[in-house]
Amino acid sequence: MRQTVAVGAGKLTRQLSRWSGRGGSTLPGRVVLALEPDFLRRMAAQVGTGSLLVTGTNGKTTTANLLAGMLRRGHRVCHNAAGANLLVGLTTAFLTECDPWGRLRAELAVLEVDEATMPRAAAELSPVGGVVTNFFRDQLDRYGELEHSVELVRRGLAHFRPGGFLALNADDPLVAGLAEGTDLRAVYFGVDDASLGTSRREHAAEARTCRCGQPLGYRRYFYAHLGHWACSECGLARPEPAISLRRLRPRAEGARLTVATPRGELEFTFPLPGLYNVYNVLGALAAAWAMGEDVPALGRDLAEYSTVFGRMERLRVRGREVRLALVKNPVGFNQVLRTLGQERGEQVLVLAINDRYADGTDVSWLWDVDFEPLAGASSRIIASGIRAADMALRLKYAGVPPQRVSVIERPITALERALAGIGAGGVVWVLPTYTALLELRADMARRGWARRFWRV
Repeated sequence: MRQTVAVGAGKLTRQLSRWSGRGGSTLPGRVVLALEPDFLRRMAAQVGTGSLLVTGTNGKTTTANLLAGMLRRGHRVCHNAAGANLLVGLTTAFLTECDPWGRLRAELAVLEVDEATMPRAAAELSPVGGVVTNFFRDQLDRYGELEHSVELVRRGLAHFRPGGFLALNADDPLVAGLAEGTDLRAVYFGVDDASLGTSRREHAAEARTCRCGQPLGYRRYFYAHLGHWACSECGLARPEPAISLRRLRPRAEGARLTVATPRGELEFTFPLPGLYNVYNVLGALAAAWAMGEDVPALGRDLAEYSTVFGRMERLRVRGREVRLALVKNPVGFNQVLRTLGQERGEQVLVLAINDRYADGTDVSWLWDVDFEPLAGASSRIIASGIRAADMALRLKYAGVPPQRVSVIERPITALERALAGIGAGGVVWVLPTYTALLELRADMARRGWARRFWRV
């Protein structure tokens, strides 16, 4: 009886929330858990095939969406597509897939999970498998030091079902060893195309030492501390990946990928640019293979992938192209800046930085982002968000001429100014933190420029 009441109240809350113009991805979950604290355990018991959790610092949303899309070939999937990755968001995802009596219609769950939520989420859901994308410094006021994030994920793994699997990034030394000491099967993914890397370490790199305390050596860096690594002291080295990128050929939009799998090579065009998105593809493929999917048949799904809101999302607004790319830490920001630096043609760049709790209240991380290449670019820049002035100051110290930088605090006003000042063939890049993205997307939806994010 209690479960039925909780489900009814949650579904009503979700409907009212959407009617009011809100997303309805977290509040319904709060209502359900207040009325039925054991809701997630009850749902997990009904997931016939089991739950898969996707976690890590960067790439969770894209990887989880890719994986959910692959597994929908043969399963009805419960998935938190909007990226609400705390317990209340996971609860709302299950609520969406159950009937008014609390009977789950999905047979498989693919859930993006915040690193700090992993211990509780895994304890509630007893997952059959998961993906760990990478570990980078991110929101020190929320997560603490990087080692703490790694430990939180490790604690979550103790609640996975015996005999389950982990798809792990072989190129990240902080990720590669997570299956050790567990009875989980490790499935590694990584980049084998050495031409994509360099011999130089980036400023924002972590994982400088091996677990034995000696410095790690790298034959190749791809970005940050991801690369071909080994320890000359204890012999620990990058594992051989089962799913690996053999070749990448850039295209006008995205890239042509050749991926080696245990069942032969897979070649396809992926619509999102950037090496960091290649890692998302590889992680999703590794998990799909571990689930028994026919990996070579998945190329069409990948070629037809549509972006998640705010993750390299492309929109047409007033006849101009707008690209939204969420930024939340130095490594992710650097990768987006590198991607747009490879683009040709007229560009206006809107950097929308908020410091609310979900963004991280400490914005000192902006000083670890490599903005210096913007000093020699021709693009105009608008600093926006609550911390617009801080962003403008950081650009000044990066050597960007002040006449190229405007400060407009409200993101939608900044976007309107950018659209008014760019030609028909140009691109407006908007790089917002999380709450700035939500605010901007809501304002764009009210103007009819974009769909509500829960419908994307």
